[in-house]
Amino acid sequence: MRRLLYALLMLPALAACVNVNVHGDPATLAGERPLRVATYNASLYSDEAGGLIRQLQGDSEHARKIAAVLQKTRPDLLLINEFDYDDAHRAADLFQQRYLEVAQPGGGEPLRYRYRYLASVNTGVQSGLDLDRNGAVGGNGRDRGNDAWGYGLHPGQYGMLVLSRYPIDEADVRTFQLLRWSALPDAQNPIDPASRGAFYPDEAWKQLRLSSKSHWDVPVRTPHGTVHFLVSHPTPPVFDGPEDRNGRRNADEIRLWREYLSPGNQSWLCDDQGRCGGLPPEARFVIAGDLNNDPVDGDGHHEAIVELLEHPRVMRMATPRSQGGAETARAYAEKGIARRGAPEHVTGDFGPRAGAMRLDYVLPSTGFSLQGSGVFWPAAGDPDAAIADGSDHHLVWVDLIP
Repeated sequence: MRRLLYALLMLPALAACVNVNVHGDPATLAGERPLRVATYNASLYSDEAGGLIRQLQGDSEHARKIAAVLQKTRPDLLLINEFDYDDAHRAADLFQQRYLEVAQPGGGEPLRYRYRYLASVNTGVQSGLDLDRNGAVGGNGRDRGNDAWGYGLHPGQYGMLVLSRYPIDEADVRTFQLLRWSALPDAQNPIDPASRGAFYPDEAWKQLRLSSKSHWDVPVRTPHGTVHFLVSHPTPPVFDGPEDRNGRRNADEIRLWREYLSPGNQSWLCDDQGRCGGLPPEARFVIAGDLNNDPVDGDGHHEAIVELLEHPRVMRMATPRSQGGAETARAYAEKGIARRGAPEHVTGDFGPRAGAMRLDYVLPSTGFSLQGSGVFWPAAGDPDAAIADGSDHHLVWVDLIP
């Protein structure tokens, strides 16, 4: 662990090994065109059901900035975190037609994705259980959100959206929305420090779902062969108490991907369609998402993300970086919010209490060649900075070839 921590802190020196383009402009490469894969927590959500649809029906400056970043970086395969889900997919239609397919100020040419995947998530879906142990089931506001399978004020809040230039094998998509937390081997059942017993009563623990949103394996038929896009958005490891229920859940949500990649029978690892087992050993994949865990800084169980980065099937690669993130992290350090991680590696600005951290990841499997990477976070004096503040997170991308 000590050696890995040293390696993480020294990764800036490795950046010269690949083409690291912090602005996200497509690289000019000889030969085969790379596959650009990205993740972006776009904060396109509303506290009210249908609120995102209403925002997108108007003229949303927020959505225009998000679209401009995507037009500038032009990913081939993209995960958007925090995009409210609705059954009719109306918000996804509006974002595509009124924002991505219209040239935005500061962006680039209109951008059209022929393929997409979205599905229901656990956020805001009421469990019928007193999950926060406040003596009541449901209620209003935060009390209601805390008793949902995943925190949310309405079903679908903070959902996920996959956009792709290439066909998606929808028949082979695997979702793990319903997988029980207790099914995970050695699941970290939160402990009440006052009673020294389990925080969740048996009735709740046996039903509680692991994924706060969902975990998806989305197979995409790219020119480089089928790529399994493994996407998720684990709960933040905060907003709880000394029982650390969110910190433990975050760690186990991340660990689910390690289990999915590891050899073994895994008869417990059953998706929502009833198919059991992990990812075949020959399959190529990219893990993507706001994983809400920095390798060395902030709250959370850092070993969870470190062990995912260390997994033998995950490519060892130089960490995506940006000039704007480095500026922001150093400014926080001058104000007393010192961090151990490299300032260039942060992916979001989380305010004066939390500072800047690396929470967003695009992790390719071994078998690919990394041609470039970056975080779209321009320096403050760069004209592109005008479109980069649509979310507190910043888009992370990698360019891959076989």
